[in-house]
Amino acid sequence: MPRALLALAIGAFGIGTTEFVVMGMLPEVAEGLGVSVPSVGLLISAYAVGVVVGAPTLTALGVRFPPRRTLVALMVLFTVGNALSALAPTYETLAAARVLTALAHGSFFGVGAVAARRLVAPERGTSAISLMISGLTLANVIGVPLGTFLAQQTSWRLVFGAIAVIGLGTIAGLLAWMPRELGEPGDLRSELAAFRRGRVWLVLGLTMVGFSALFAVYSYVSPILTELGGIPVEWVTPVLALFGVGTTVGTLVGGRLGDRYGFSFVAAGLLATAVVLAAFAVLARTPAAAVVLLVLFGTVAFALGPVVQNGVIEAARVPGGSLVSAANQGAFNVANALGAALGAAVLSAGLGYTAPIWVGAVLALVGTGIAVVARAADRRDPVPAAIGAVPEEYRAAA
Repeated sequence: MPRALLALAIGAFGIGTTEFVVMGMLPEVAEGLGVSVPSVGLLISAYAVGVVVGAPTLTALGVRFPPRRTLVALMVLFTVGNALSALAPTYETLAAARVLTALAHGSFFGVGAVAARRLVAPERGTSAISLMISGLTLANVIGVPLGTFLAQQTSWRLVFGAIAVIGLGTIAGLLAWMPRELGEPGDLRSELAAFRRGRVWLVLGLTMVGFSALFAVYSYVSPILTELGGIPVEWVTPVLALFGVGTTVGTLVGGRLGDRYGFSFVAAGLLATAVVLAAFAVLARTPAAAVVLLVLFGTVAFALGPVVQNGVIEAARVPGGSLVSAANQGAFNVANALGAALGAAVLSAGLGYTAPIWVGAVLALVGTGIAVVARAADRRDPVPAAIGAVPEEYRAAA
């Protein structure tokens, strides 16, 4: 494994931790700044706004630079944002610091996915992306619980300070291990022209619909486990940790299978997701079955992420692909909002906690259909080997 992939994974770990750890330390931040818990909850929305704004904007600004320079600049922004969060004297300054931090999020994953593909042979692109994304899934297994514990025992400011140190470590890794030149810099005009391709929008649509199945269920996983499964509240955190382990395993295994089977694997995976969710809805009141099916659901769903991320870059048919890669990160956020909203709609209609699970199953089936269409398009017009390939000396330098 090129060591530069480790630097990307460390950066993904830091980004995942800073995004989700706020949810675990809402009371501590509220008490420290003298505001209400709902006010602190708005910081989560502020972060999401920063991701949506920063992903296309900063990626567009960075396409003419080598990936190494762009990624280092994004990590500098990330580190400064977390350091300011640690020092923020007021709620308003913390909100501004969180938005500043979030600006780097989508662009880092967008540019990082392109860089990861360039570090390995073209036929291993999905595996490389999965290694980077595994840092994000590990954040939910290690970073967020540890950060929550640290905030409860010491100070939430120390958590943001520690994440800033992770940012510094990522910068050091990128400077030490990422080749100075990793393929030719991109061109904004050609990057924008990629959005004229119908296949790009097909993959973006697949991300928005297929992965909304994940968020339709995961957004309400705690009441599903306690109200339906009868699992004690104190056991929810260990179950979610198991879910996180499943997502990490799925991400790594999915990278290898995606390299081999492409969108055939995505179609099969979404169909399997629908089947698992249907079984989950039926067996949710049996605690052991509910836990097993939830972990299996996370494993299968997260296995598909690297494949779709690699697929949208290949669908762009441009030498870079950073902008469509970042757009796919935006599509994941749309899936998050769509899945949560549809889950809320069926709950508000009084259909009970099995309803979001059935919604997820239906969305996965629709996503399966889109993946089948994407697979057929790939077979009719396969991606040339030159797309995403870089000279061997660049990969050797990593």
